[in-house]
Amino acid sequence: MLIRKATAEDIPALLDLLRQVGQIHFQGRPDLFRPAPQKYDAPALKALLEMPDRPIFVAQEGGAILGYGFCACKVTKNDPVLSDRNTLYIDDLCVDAAHRRQGVGKALLAHIRAYARQEGFDDITLNVWAFNDSARAFYAAQGFRPQRLFMEDTGC
Repeated sequence: MLIRKATAEDIPALLDLLRQVGQIHFQGRPDLFRPAPQKYDAPALKALLEMPDRPIFVAQEGGAILGYGFCACKVTKNDPVLSDRNTLYIDDLCVDAAHRRQGVGKALLAHIRAYARQEGFDDITLNVWAFNDSARAFYAAQGFRPQRLFMEDTGC
């Protein structure tokens, strides 16, 4: 398996994986997510691929894209409350349903960690939805721990 930066040729596969993630979100919280939501379309992906502070990595085997990791560089500087930090934020990580539990997610995460070390980031952060038990378990098994909780009251 090869982990590399995504290219414009990967856009159709990225769109397919984004649909899979969208479906998981809709199934988990149909009150929040639209049916068949699409986080990015092809033009938005093309623009993201050209942004140096938004690296996208793909896991490829043969000609197939097995998964992706969308990242964003976030800098906190001169904040009145927070310490200065250079954070690599994982905006989205997805492994194709047919290839889950085969080490693809671990390989993507290992690559993202190596990239973060190479580029001098202080930490890696991500958000995970509370309903997504499998993602929460995966990230916990990879050493991630809660930093903060985002809470809601739906009784309004």
